[in-house]
Amino acid sequence: MTMPVDVPVIDTMIGFPLRDPAKTYAYITRQTKDAESRGDLKMPAGYMFKDVPEDGSEPGRDPVEITLEQMDRHGIAVGLVGVRGEDGARAVATRPDRFVGTLSVDPNQGMEAVRAIVSAHDSLGIRAVDVFPAGTTPQVAINDKKMYPIYAKCVELGLPIFVCAGVPGPRVPFAPQRVEYLDEVMYDFPELVLVTRHGCEPWTDLAVKLMVKWPNLYYSTSAFAPKYYPREIVDYANSRGAHKILYAGYYPMGLTLDRIMNELPNVPFKDEVWPRFLRENAARILAIE
Repeated sequence: MTMPVDVPVIDTMIGFPLRDPAKTYAYITRQTKDAESRGDLKMPAGYMFKDVPEDGSEPGRDPVEITLEQMDRHGIAVGLVGVRGEDGARAVATRPDRFVGTLSVDPNQGMEAVRAIVSAHDSLGIRAVDVFPAGTTPQVAINDKKMYPIYAKCVELGLPIFVCAGVPGPRVPFAPQRVEYLDEVMYDFPELVLVTRHGCEPWTDLAVKLMVKWPNLYYSTSAFAPKYYPREIVDYANSRGAHKILYAGYYPMGLTLDRIMNELPNVPFKDEVWPRFLRENAARILAIE
């Protein structure tokens, strides 16, 4: 059960030091109603983390280079990054050896969102799409029919979609992210590769049952410090789900890579699970050689 040190890690949720945190998180804070979320938290789910890292920005330094330094320090070979912002799009274009792109979309935009996926696929070679159902305005549930054109385009282009599921960290309603909604989506789109983000709590047991049921449903460990990985997920990876669980961090949003990598070796994965978890599953889903 020893974590290998020679596996080139693929991080399926990493980002760059924020140039303007208030602007970055405005899509959430415009929904929240409590004073703490609107003013005192470093990030909208900051109350959930013991030590939310500083934004990591350094005057006069390129945020992409700062993240690359962190990746090199911790053995992360490739990072999946959002391409909505200037830094993500530039990183994917100039360092395709280290970064692959995902496009965040809002299903409320209808065909605009679909056209954005096609454009990013053509111009930036994105490898994935992602949606935060509870973070859209108005909120759009995982199984809402507004999501269906997004799912259909992902199938057509052969792109996986990363979808937040379970109770969200920001203080917004959780109803759009109920885990049972995944069952309907996977039934209607059996070819769709869907990876959950942010834990699926408190329905982790159900998430495991659905992964057993649906071949193309996966789970990533984003936004969880390794010491808090759900027991059900670790047990599933160690039994019949070694091919279904993907490593995802949360740098720099809520966790430092120092903390993640210090805690990760203590996760009781079996020896044969580690390479799949750290790299192979993500490499297969994201078409990374």
